[in-house]
Order: sequence, then C-alpha cells, then structure tokens
Amino acid sequence: MIDVRVVPHEDLENQLDDLAALRIAVFRDWPYLYDGDLAYERQYLQMYRNTNRAVVVGAFDGDWMVGAATGAPLGEHADDFAAAFEGTDVDVDATFYCAESVLMPSYRGQGIGHRFFDRREKFAADLGFENICFCAVDRPVTHPSRPATPRDLSSFWAGRGYAQLPGVKATFAWRDVGDALQTQKKLQIWMRHLDA
Repeated sequence: MIDVRVVPHEDLENQLDDLAALRIAVFRDWPYLYDGDLAYERQYLQMYRNTNRAVVVGAFDGDWMVGAATGAPLGEHADDFAAAFEGTDVDVDATFYCAESVLMPSYRGQGIGHRFFDRREKFAADLGFENICFCAVDRPVTHPSRPATPRDLSSFWAGRGYAQLPGVKATFAWRDVGDALQTQKKLQIWMRHLDA
C-alpha cells in the first residue's frame, strides 16, 4: 500500500531533491512538456522549506517518493498566479493555492490523487483559508505534441467541487521539451470554497 502523508517540515530538506526529480520527470509529459533542470527546481522548492504555511504531501512506496502534491497561501506564491485574480472578487489573502500534483504513471488510478487533495484541503482549512485553487495548463487542441487521447482530469476536479473561473487565466513561462527558449503559457484556474 502506498503511504500518502504530509511531510513534516523538519524532514523537507531531505525530500526536496526527490520532489525536484519527480517534478522534472512527470512534468516532461503532456500537457506541461516542461524541460526542467535541478538547479531551478531546488530554488523554486525552497519556499516550502522556508515557511510552515506551506505543505508538501508525499506518496511513498517504501522510501521512494512516487508522487507529491504541494500548496501554499496564494498571496505568498508566485506573482504570476496571484496577478491573474486582479479585477475579480476573489480575496487572494483568503485563498490557498495547490501548486502541483505529480504522480508516476504506474501509480495512477489508485485513489492517490484524492488523498493528495484531501490532505491539502484539510491543511488549508486548518489555517483558516476560505478558498482553494489550482492551475491547469491550457494547451491548444492543435498543439503538435498533443496525444491522440490526452488524459482529461476535469471530471475528477469537478467531482471534488472545483470549477473553472471563467476568463481568469494565469500566465507563466517555461521552456518546453525541444525548445531553446522559454515561452509564455496560459493556465486555467480552478477554485472551490472550502466550506462547500
């Protein structure tokens, strides 16, 4: 059985390289196509080590981290995401942001995704947040790397009470696999109220 648990804050330093490698491996696939590097990942992940208002939920097969989900207050996360809410009635300071859910393909379909959301939602509620959100990469259907039958998680998210915020998209840049330069990507924001 896979052990899904919040990684204690004092143990994060020992888990960050595993989480970085996991992000690089999983995000290399559709729809992210992310050509990541360990140096950037280490820098990005420091925020989870530097505040106890952030959470890392790990999925472990023995000692091996096979999946992880992270979250932090939206107001303390990347400006690229928080800026998307300008002009809306969403209170950024009352919103918790689920940054990533990554899971090795051979471990999918076992309910781990639900357990990731359960742990993050509880963490956010315990901190007093009213809303919780995440972003999903919004690639065009004509993208040349789009698989014939891409995984669509929208029914999974909707089943957990999340809904797309119409017209609210974040913009973030990264380098796609095979590209020399970073390009801007659009990410659709999904949100739910924690008391819903």
